[in-house]
Amino acid sequence: MASQDWFDKDFYKVLGVSKDVSDAELKKVYRKLSRQYHPDTNPGDAKAEAKFKEISEAYSVLSDKKEREEYDQVRAMGSGARFTGGPGGFQGGYPGGANFGGGGFEDVFANLFGGGGGFNRGPQRGADLTMSTTLDFIDGVKGTQLKVRLGSGETTIKIPAGVQDGQKIKIAGKGQPSPNGGPAGDLIISVTVKPHPVFSRDGNNLRVTVPVTFSEAVLGATIQVPTLGGEPVKLKVAPGTPNGRVLRVKGRGVVTAKSEGDLLATVEIAVPSHVSDKAKKALEAFEELLPQEDPREELLNKAGLL
Repeated sequence: MASQDWFDKDFYKVLGVSKDVSDAELKKVYRKLSRQYHPDTNPGDAKAEAKFKEISEAYSVLSDKKEREEYDQVRAMGSGARFTGGPGGFQGGYPGGANFGGGGFEDVFANLFGGGGGFNRGPQRGADLTMSTTLDFIDGVKGTQLKVRLGSGETTIKIPAGVQDGQKIKIAGKGQPSPNGGPAGDLIISVTVKPHPVFSRDGNNLRVTVPVTFSEAVLGATIQVPTLGGEPVKLKVAPGTPNGRVLRVKGRGVVTAKSEGDLLATVEIAVPSHVSDKAKKALEAFEELLPQEDPREELLNKAGLL
């Protein structure tokens, strides 16, 4: 919604962009400035905090298509309008030849934006605030709490379990307050989740690769598998388990209020890099006892080579 002080504020200048800036470039510039002047980056710096608020206000207007159009109209009128005193109120001077008379300054905005009541169109919602944060992998999976500085105070924000890299979280009512008694805006948090050296996300499931020896795969074994933030669990590897088989551990994935994922352990047969002569001879003897089968025969058949 239009604001009377839009005449005096050049939001394009605040963000250092041209009037024809694209949405993508606007967002890129805002993110850079937001990180530069964020209160968390400049603790106790009143000038940086004021600059951060100024940047947030500018972006909240220019990133909204409707408000940006209204703002451009208001600024165009302000740059070409002639204000004169007397009973005529606001007279002439609007670019394009439009004339507004009699009603004064507030009627100009009523005519422009169809409000019927000038600036008394009811309480305005406060602007949204945006911030970014980086979480450890386990905090993204299990949830965490963040302490953030909003305005002059510090507040605790709850990050729910299951947040994914690149996700945005909206915290209702934690944005800028309304200028005239309306509801506060929202806080929009852009989340980056660090990768884990062992685990990866697959929806609500977690994946881990577990090495097993050749003997364990052939003969079967009970092995230990790590879990995220908990004790290892024991899994049975069935005799004759092939490389790449996936073993499932129920309920050890991403657990939220609405769903429960599993831990998926992919078997990877570990080939020893150093084998003694005695072991080689034993392996050769073992090979002679196996059925004379070519493990690649089916593959070559499917490829049309046999």
